[in-house]
Amino acid sequence: MRQFLANTYRLGIKELWSLWRDPAMLVFIVYVFTVGVYTAATAMPETLNNAPIAIVDEDQSPLSQRIVSALYPPHFAPPQSIDWPQMDPGMDAGLYTFVMVIPHNFQRDLLAGHAPQIQLNVDATRMSQAFVGSGYVQQIVMDEINEFAQRHRASAVPPVDLTLRARFNPALEPSWFGSLVQIVNYIAMLSIILTGAALIREREHGTVEHLLVMPVTPAQIMLAKVWSMGAVVLLAAWLSLTVVVRGVLQVPVSGSLPLFFAGSALCLFATASMGIFMATLARNMPQFGMLMMLTIMPLQMLSGGGTPRENMPEIVQNIMLAAPTTHFVQLGQAILFRGAGLGVVWPQFAALLLIGAVLFALSLQRFRKTIALMA
Repeated sequence: MRQFLANTYRLGIKELWSLWRDPAMLVFIVYVFTVGVYTAATAMPETLNNAPIAIVDEDQSPLSQRIVSALYPPHFAPPQSIDWPQMDPGMDAGLYTFVMVIPHNFQRDLLAGHAPQIQLNVDATRMSQAFVGSGYVQQIVMDEINEFAQRHRASAVPPVDLTLRARFNPALEPSWFGSLVQIVNYIAMLSIILTGAALIREREHGTVEHLLVMPVTPAQIMLAKVWSMGAVVLLAAWLSLTVVVRGVLQVPVSGSLPLFFAGSALCLFATASMGIFMATLARNMPQFGMLMMLTIMPLQMLSGGGTPRENMPEIVQNIMLAAPTTHFVQLGQAILFRGAGLGVVWPQFAALLLIGAVLFALSLQRFRKTIALMA
């Protein structure tokens, strides 16, 4: 056993030196856990930031001024006051995403009990801003109109008053959620890429044949790749969580980081084994890249990080229980967002351990067959 561990350790050091001599992979790791996490957190598609808006205010009433003053940063750029002839040329030139037209006598008609209309022109070529921003504008305008009308005209008091309290993210800041979810996704993605690329690199350079004449077993070769590449991913994730998420983005982390990284290690054990299995199926790096696209996209899209699992068909939810990323996302969100302890997330730990053991056994069997064919 002592010799087994010593051989595994030395083979892992060899993998680390091989990675150190691969500058493209090193740059990719640094980019993913720095720029990738930051951009994903600050450019979430459902957010609105500094959208240009213009106002054609024909009413010039206190109510219209109140509506204009409610459209303020960071969701919208400071509103610009324009006239009718400037609206179409401005939208054609891409100067404004939204142009709101408040008609004459809007406040008077509203107080008289009529139903005046506000026109909102939207540049739909800016798809994400147009879709999200129109809802923001509608909600802001309706809130201001209702509050203004209640001060001038008696209104019915609703029988139920719904009070919302947002837990774990009181300001509903998207970057808090996006940055942590991206770290979870990148941990799974990079572990597959690094282990698979390490095996394919050895096959392309012919070093696998050198290993076959040494007193090492396939299990030692696999475990060396798993622990070495897993250590690299864990170190990069810890630096990203400390420097980018908690330092630059100022995102608070509620739970225990050692507990989260313990779950990350179990997920890495499973996904790294998956990467080795895929590398035994591919003959070269382009084929491995194609397999990566077919594998990593469903793992990230259907694991619950981007879309809640409850919104998916039941058959998809059941199938994805066999994926390690599903349980990793669950424990990551529970620990980092809600401060959960081991008593809450132990089912996910047990599932990751079981899935990892099965994937490692399948990968080891496939790796042995591959080595037998090469010998």
